Amino acid sequence: MCLGIPGQIISIDGRAAIVDFWGTHKSVRLDTLDEAVRCGDYVINHAGFAVRKIPTQNVQDTLALYELILTEAGEDPIACDVERELTAAV
Repeated sequence: MCLGIPGQIISIDGRAAIVDFWGTHKSVRLDTLDEAVRCGDYVINHAGFAVRKIPTQNVQDTLALYELILTEAGEDPIACDVERELTAAV
């Protein structure tokens, strides 16, 4: 199973961005997005690619849901996958 991870764009350089995932910064490709993004926007990352922009009105609910999943997951394999992706080498 694959899980996309929400993060906030902190800088953009061409078709790549540095995205903040709960304090971990990772380079994410923007090539697959159909709409323009800018610093401060939130995206869903999967395997190093931004797969969609999170609409502004959905950001807080999306982050709250992920926080709930991550804090209650314990040894859940999905949570472990999220942790591995966030800590993977850039």
